Amino acid sequence: MRTPPAHVAPADRARKRRRRTRISLAAAVVAALGASGIYIAGAQAEEVAVPGRVQAEAFAAHSGAQTEGTGDADGGRNVGWLASGDWLRYDGVSITGADLTARVSSHNATGGTVELHLAAPDGQLLATFPIAQTGGWQKWTTVTAKASGVPAGPQTVFAVMKSTSPSDFVNLNWFTFGPAAGPSPSASATPTASPTPKPTPSASASTSVPPGAPAAGWVPVDQARWSRELAAFDSLTPKAVTPGTTRVPEFHTDCEVANSAPDDPIVVPALPGASHMHTFFGPKIDAFTTTDKLLSATTNCNAPGDNSAYWTPELRKDGQPVPIKSMRVYYGSRVKDPSTVKPFPPGLRVVEGDAKRQVDTPKNAGSNQFWCAGSAEIGRSADGNWPVCAPGGNLIFQLVFKDCWDGKNIDSPDHKSHMGDPVNGVCTGKYPVAVPDLSFMVNYHSLGGDGLTLSSGKPSSMHGDFMNAWEPARLGALVKSCLNQNAKCGTEVTFAGG
Repeated sequence: MRTPPAHVAPADRARKRRRRTRISLAAAVVAALGASGIYIAGAQAEEVAVPGRVQAEAFAAHSGAQTEGTGDADGGRNVGWLASGDWLRYDGVSITGADLTARVSSHNATGGTVELHLAAPDGQLLATFPIAQTGGWQKWTTVTAKASGVPAGPQTVFAVMKSTSPSDFVNLNWFTFGPAAGPSPSASATPTASPTPKPTPSASASTSVPPGAPAAGWVPVDQARWSRELAAFDSLTPKAVTPGTTRVPEFHTDCEVANSAPDDPIVVPALPGASHMHTFFGPKIDAFTTTDKLLSATTNCNAPGDNSAYWTPELRKDGQPVPIKSMRVYYGSRVKDPSTVKPFPPGLRVVEGDAKRQVDTPKNAGSNQFWCAGSAEIGRSADGNWPVCAPGGNLIFQLVFKDCWDGKNIDSPDHKSHMGDPVNGVCTGKYPVAVPDLSFMVNYHSLGGDGLTLSSGKPSSMHGDFMNAWEPARLGALVKSCLNQNAKCGTEVTFAGG
């Protein structure tokens, strides 16, 4: 589950080499790739439909996966950055025979296996694919496996990665679960563009995707509902700013801990216990939480109309949870003209940070830094990653989210790619809609030091999740009067100084 040193600073050159290799090999079929290596909508070559195949990126849920444009012969995307313990879930799979295949690539000499399990990641073992080094992350080959049986009816299948290597060890492009209806391409030393691209999603053994349906992981906004909410927002008259108000675009909500659980309804929905431990703020959350459920839930956040869910990985001291002192979510703006900010679209879901990022963060590392509030830092932990705070203070973390939206999707495969940063203070290009800038301020009852760890690993793995469940009228009023007018407010449209 953890990202190896080859993927992170200070050994960042290794990661860049891997990405450059992937991009150059995929040039014939990939129009453009984001610098992060994560697939971006519209940036991949069109995929050739081959009946009988289940595309690897068509997962219903995952742990640890990222998608990217592929250099394989049929174009489209593959799933990459897969390490031991990561998994992919496929629903409604029809297993038509015992002879199974998988399209794989690897640039890890250790290799490993991809196990197929039924119903759960540790459920009945269906088959095991051997994974050996293929000579590159975009050097593809087809491997085979024999199923232990041929169960009747639609199945839920988990592809579980197993390896003794701590690093990513395999990429996956597709599976077949029985006799394939089309030819399988040969190992691809050099990818070739499809002569007849087909925009229609491939018909696979697992699902039948209607024409025009969004790609896996992309969730379109309800445009009719969004248009209604936007019209109501545009018709609002802002409250007059009172003298003495501090002229910064800001309001906030204070939330208490609702519960802790190894769940994540954004990253691994409907799979209780499939995540690391999270601390949830606001409404009580489990793996089955949805926006609709939040709207009717009870919350402990103090901003009227805010039923949104917020969560972070659990912080532990010597294996025990560290109590939360306070948690405040600031809503602000980083754009040059805050009058352009719109409310969040209905149902927006966002993840900020990377649970798989495992690098050291010594003092002044520049990112993912825990720091001391209310007192000075007087030292560091033995590993250098955690500050030691003087008495009277406490450990704190600030997590800042992206605040430019693509205007189309309320979620994306990595739960991040539908959001971006301002460019020279303006939301533009792929992310033209300015929305409130979230900032989590999490204070812990801790002076830092030795024995600390996040449930996701090192401090660099700190991340946060947000599921919008604001009452539109309440959020609209705060955005219109406080953010648009560059005025500081509290939990309601009450202006504040200082």
